[in-house]
Amino acid sequence: MKALPVLSVLAFLAASGLPAQTHRDVMYDNPHVRVVKTTLQPHQPDPLQQPRLDRVMIYLDAGKINRTTPDGKLEKLEIQAGDVRWAPAGGAYSRENTADQPVQVIEIELKGKPQPAVAVPELDPLKVDPKHYRLELENEHVRVIRVGFGPLENGVVHQHARNYVVAYMTKQAKGDRGEVRLHLDEGTITHTENNPLNQAVERIAVELK
Repeated sequence: MKALPVLSVLAFLAASGLPAQTHRDVMYDNPHVRVVKTTLQPHQPDPLQQPRLDRVMIYLDAGKINRTTPDGKLEKLEIQAGDVRWAPAGGAYSRENTADQPVQVIEIELKGKPQPAVAVPELDPLKVDPKHYRLELENEHVRVIRVGFGPLENGVVHQHARNYVVAYMTKQAKGDRGEVRLHLDEGTITHTENNPLNQAVERIAVELK
């Protein structure tokens, strides 16, 4: 029997009055990362999770999420659209979106492929173009940069020395909101970036250490 497309399934659930369930779309899976886009439906508890990998959580939507551990401990999260959070492996929990609208989150799971140590280049974007590149978070595993350009703005020449993953927080000239691009095993990349659109754009770059 041929499987129905995801949108058809969701449309059927809406028409039938049945609650839509959490949906997970595996966008990429390779030796470096597994990228999953998860849609948490309103007031539908997500089954118990047992995270086995460290991961970066990038929230596309605002919302309220309750996380409950097996021993009953409750954590209430207030999420804003564009929030980025680090989530270490381990610690089982279930979760529920208590807002009245779906919440989409891009989960970048780190699969731990060994990476050669690299020095931060002289043309590091945080150094040469702080107007458009801002450090969001950093630890021993990742460096996360928030990239923002106003309408028709141009950046300056910079370099990326590490593997990195880019998530589009808004519509871009090269893709739609929620799309993800991988830059893996490409060596040092030297380029400039710009925004040819008449609206501001934002994206998140996750560098893998």
